[in-house]
Amino acid sequence: MNPNPNAAVPLSAKDLNAQGGVYCPNPLAKMELWNTHPRVYLDVARAGAAKCPYCGTVYQLEPNWQKAARSRKNPA
Repeated sequence: MNPNPNAAVPLSAKDLNAQGGVYCPNPLAKMELWNTHPRVYLDVARAGAAKCPYCGTVYQLEPNWQKAARSRKNPA
């Protein structure tokens, strides 16, 4: 499980997949192999954050993630 369940896992635009989400368990949450659960998709881009229904880990987008995503798609 998440070693600090009260802390959110910060995400940037580069951490999201093409659909705007992440899977939990996720290496960014520093979960160990022995304490993982079935893989679940979390749509983080929709609300800016998502909580895993299995372990309670919260994945939170950084405030400027949309700007970073646009600059990644359209480099100057």
